[in-house]
Amino acid sequence: MAICALGYLGIRSDRLEDWSDFASGLLGMMKIDRGATALAFRMDDQMQRLLVSNEPGDTLAFMGWEVETDEDLQSYAGRLEKVGAPVHLGSRALADRRFVRDLIWFEDPMGNRVELFVAPMIADDPFVPGRPIDGFKTGPLGMGHAVLHVRDIEVMLPFYRDLLDFRVSDYGLSPYGLYFFHVNGRHHSFAMVGSGQQGFHHFMVEFQNLDDVGQGFDLAQMEEGRVAYTLGRHTNDYMTSYYAHSPSGFFVENGWGGRVIDAATWTPHETTVGPSFWGHERLYLPEDGGRKSLRDMRLRAAAEGRRAPPLIDCPWLYSEMAKKGHS
Repeated sequence: MAICALGYLGIRSDRLEDWSDFASGLLGMMKIDRGATALAFRMDDQMQRLLVSNEPGDTLAFMGWEVETDEDLQSYAGRLEKVGAPVHLGSRALADRRFVRDLIWFEDPMGNRVELFVAPMIADDPFVPGRPIDGFKTGPLGMGHAVLHVRDIEVMLPFYRDLLDFRVSDYGLSPYGLYFFHVNGRHHSFAMVGSGQQGFHHFMVEFQNLDDVGQGFDLAQMEEGRVAYTLGRHTNDYMTSYYAHSPSGFFVENGWGGRVIDAATWTPHETTVGPSFWGHERLYLPEDGGRKSLRDMRLRAAAEGRRAPPLIDCPWLYSEMAKKGHS
């Protein structure tokens, strides 16, 4: 029994035109018009990865997690109901709207809607990006990752870790709880920030080509206030990325070169060095509102000589470059 990938996300927003420009024009997703009620976006051969419904609220509507078999849906439903969590069987109409064979849905302890599904539908026509890019790193790794603000991490942690089998990659305990989880080889497909708030912090899409990130960063800088975090590199998953303000207020991380781990042998560990080796300046924060302390952590990491491992110790990146004939 296993949840194996983040399959899709749903957003509630009445800013469909803004989302069209953002997801297609900046991120490079392929727009699918669902009429006046919704916009959908593709990232690969799957029929739908992001759905924006024309509703007020500007927030996360649902997370869709793929399971391996129909039996997995039944097993998770039984496990959740055993601890008193109501589980709903998705109707045929809902499965058709999600472009999956079958699904169940329920809410986590903070009221976030979680959908588990099996067998996503594959499109007949090829993926055509909204701007010239080489595509996204998806496939068995899923669409990327999703990160939530949570009020009480001690309640949320056992729900995702123990009931849903999300495996801890690493965690930080100060100044508040921060947990990263993997469900496949991607270093993390889910994370939670124990900030005392509730809501969507960001989702991440990973590009196949670093230049696609850089060119998107150029485009984002042309829009006043679009860039939330400058270009930088994370310490835990080695992702080179920048963060953009979405039309709904939360962030979208645009990344490349993320770490792929061996989930079977990975050991969870605490991290204390801060989130980034360099960059990721939080432009949205005031100087005395956390921006300086995060900068100081990066400068300390640099002074201590902290680096991502050399290319030869980064198996995914090494293999990708080998495929393209680089030595």
